[in-house]
Amino acid sequence: MGTAGTVSADGRARLAGRLRGQAAYCADGRSPFYATLLEQLAADAEDGGPTWDLLGRTVDDPPMLVPQLRVLGAVHRLVLSGAAPDLAAHYPSVGGDGDATAAWPPFRALLAARRDELDPWIERTPQTNEVQRSAALIGGFLTVAAETGLPLRILEVGASAGLNLRLDRFWYETDGRGIGDPASPVRFADVWDGDPVPFDTPMVVAERAGCDRDPIDPTSDEGRLALLGYVWPDQADRFKQLRGAFEVASRVPAPVDRADALDWLARHLAEPRPEMATVVFHSIVLQYFPPADAARLATLLADAGARATRSAPLAWLRLEPNAPNELTHAELRLTIWPSGEERLLARAGFHGAPVHWGP
Repeated sequence: MGTAGTVSADGRARLAGRLRGQAAYCADGRSPFYATLLEQLAADAEDGGPTWDLLGRTVDDPPMLVPQLRVLGAVHRLVLSGAAPDLAAHYPSVGGDGDATAAWPPFRALLAARRDELDPWIERTPQTNEVQRSAALIGGFLTVAAETGLPLRILEVGASAGLNLRLDRFWYETDGRGIGDPASPVRFADVWDGDPVPFDTPMVVAERAGCDRDPIDPTSDEGRLALLGYVWPDQADRFKQLRGAFEVASRVPAPVDRADALDWLARHLAEPRPEMATVVFHSIVLQYFPPADAARLATLLADAGARATRSAPLAWLRLEPNAPNELTHAELRLTIWPSGEERLLARAGFHGAPVHWGP
């Protein structure tokens, strides 16, 4: 009993530490509302409360799987759906007063009373499909267009709802220069610093497709509710951009296949596409890949790159955390074959904007 109790106490302490680490990240101007709730969740985990009952089984999971964001998203979805009125009174996303301290008692009660509804979300990979990442990604696509002079075939791995597959239908503007659809409801203005982004490059997306193990339909009510649930409740700009992306998705098709990423990509890269630049891209996805699969992805792309030609080039564009153990920002990296040159294009936040363009 003593040994089991010690193990349990150690697990509760480790879970609490993880929750406090997320709270510190949110507190840095990103989401004060979630920062307060996460501190309360940490204390509850230490006490062996409903937070421990729900998340205790994740304590040995890699931190990058972020189970804490899964439970926050699950609860937020209930708030948005109208199924948690006591919490809605405090959630700013539905007009509440934003008092996270007052939100904690009903939040804790919900964890205990509705665990069966929350459990499946703990097993589900977060599906943020953050459209603000397009502010970083667009520069990579423009770089490929400028260097190849070809229309683009874009293939997204871990595409979720495929919102970023429509990035050419958003509007981007800085220093009096703009690109994209000027009438788009998704708009980015002056979110770049550093070197000039190549906005003077014409870009044509000829084909777009993606894959995901659990894709979401952004044209359905349930799909939109799930995506909104993962947005942090006090981040109004993210809600505005996401709802704008729903509007774009309703009129711009972008198929997302339910498929294993490696199998799907192998099929799509089996033969080079003449007179078209193929761009494989992903954003904040590799952390959910087992290490062996991440290595296989790199090998698969290198093998396909060896078959690339100047008339059928291949590019690998990725926006991923800078280092597994030093999570401070995301890096936008690009490799283009047949040369195989890799370069760092930009640095950005994990939710995309703002973006520092240049190495």
